[in-house]
Amino acid sequence: MRPAPTILHLDMDAFYAAAEQAAKPSLRGKPVVVGGIGPRGVVATASYEARVFGVRSAMPTAQARRLCPNAAYLSPRFGLYRQVSDTVMELLHELSPLVEPLSLDEAFVDLEAGGVPAETAAVRAVGERLRRDIRSATGLTGSVGLAGAKMLAKIASEAAKPDGLVVIEPGTERELLGPMTVRTLPGVGPATAETLRRAGIHTVAETAEAGEAELVRLLGRAHGAGLYAMALGQDDRPVVAERDAKSISVEDTFEVDLTDRTRVRNEMLRLADRCVQRLRAAGRSGRTVVIKVRNYDFSTLTRSETLRGPTDDPGVVREAAVRLLETVDTTGGVRLLGVGVSGLADFTQEDLFAQLATEREAGELARAAAEPGGEEAGGGEPEEERPRRWHPGLDVVHEEFGAGWVQGSGVGRVTVRFETPWSAPGRVRTFAVEDPALRPGEPLPLVGGGPEGGQSSEPAILPKSLSGPSEPSSLPGDAGPGSGEEISSR
Repeated sequence: MRPAPTILHLDMDAFYAAAEQAAKPSLRGKPVVVGGIGPRGVVATASYEARVFGVRSAMPTAQARRLCPNAAYLSPRFGLYRQVSDTVMELLHELSPLVEPLSLDEAFVDLEAGGVPAETAAVRAVGERLRRDIRSATGLTGSVGLAGAKMLAKIASEAAKPDGLVVIEPGTERELLGPMTVRTLPGVGPATAETLRRAGIHTVAETAEAGEAELVRLLGRAHGAGLYAMALGQDDRPVVAERDAKSISVEDTFEVDLTDRTRVRNEMLRLADRCVQRLRAAGRSGRTVVIKVRNYDFSTLTRSETLRGPTDDPGVVREAAVRLLETVDTTGGVRLLGVGVSGLADFTQEDLFAQLATEREAGELARAAAEPGGEEAGGGEPEEERPRRWHPGLDVVHEEFGAGWVQGSGVGRVTVRFETPWSAPGRVRTFAVEDPALRPGEPLPLVGGGPEGGQSSEPAILPKSLSGPSEPSSLPGDAGPGSGEEISSR
């Protein structure tokens, strides 16, 4: 434990939803829910205006719609979120060489390693400056916790939400933690909490009073001893600059159970390609391919195959995924599919046979496209690839009206609101889904892109004291089904 609160924890406020509100002026101050928008989707993030109605992360989107039917339900735009996250992480690295990212919107920082004096006033000043810099650079708000240990810094940032800063002075840990529920402590999930409840332990203070021996008896040596130390406010985990990923994976939840074997195979191939894209983007390779199949009855199966060496060849991963799929009975219907790669490495060992097969397949596709009667036969430039659906929240550009975003779609029509992060709330227009003047766009910068070189200084998140049940959103709910992708994030 450190004698000064030199560990900082930053947690961006309702990150995905706040980024959408900053990008879409008509949504500011309105309930916004980001996540899978289909009937089997899951909420990734809800704005504070939506949380008033009981909407929470990891909640099924269908339940969120019942609680808050007038919210704007948007598909996530991870490209935008990564851009904003990169900006925030750059600001954190200016404070210290020891930055431990936990996700796109959350990180620990060791201020002592950055040369900040081990004094409460000094670290508080750094935290306040960081909050101002984040607001200036992104238009969003973040909450900061400062303490002498990682666990306490995270608890402090949670207490500071939204848009605040809390410092836990060393020596006050037990007094602060005592009345909190035992679920506050890291590693205490529903099962552990239930075990402790049956033993009459509900708060952190009661956990400490139970003693190490009793906790070890209830939970086992490692878990019990670790929990006792944390109940006393003791956490000596260092801030680790590099957190090495153990695996990379992708998965999709489908709106309707897949029963056609060919469709299941094609979806598995598509997921394998996405997984390899992520693998290559991370500059990694892997030697173990894992598939995940969730059946109609929610039973979940996993299968894995370890290759001769690490690879990032899409042909290798595709072939392994299909081989594994053949060992699973999918006749009853598939609700979810996933593909992952583990055993990560920084180099590849090419699989010659798979590489040749991939090249042969590409050649066959090229010959088929060139044959009469094939796609694009007779010459001419191929049409621009268009999305099968215009998902709510998607960036678009219209030849006449400029940049905007999809508000909803269905029955052959798509509704677009034309506005930018630095404009006033924009007008809504409706087009045919195949309108040639409408095309997908790219996310616009949240700040610095307007005619004045900036935007309103008002944050996308209102402080708790100013936020309450908001007026219902004037935006209609999405008329079309979503991607069906199951998303789990803060």
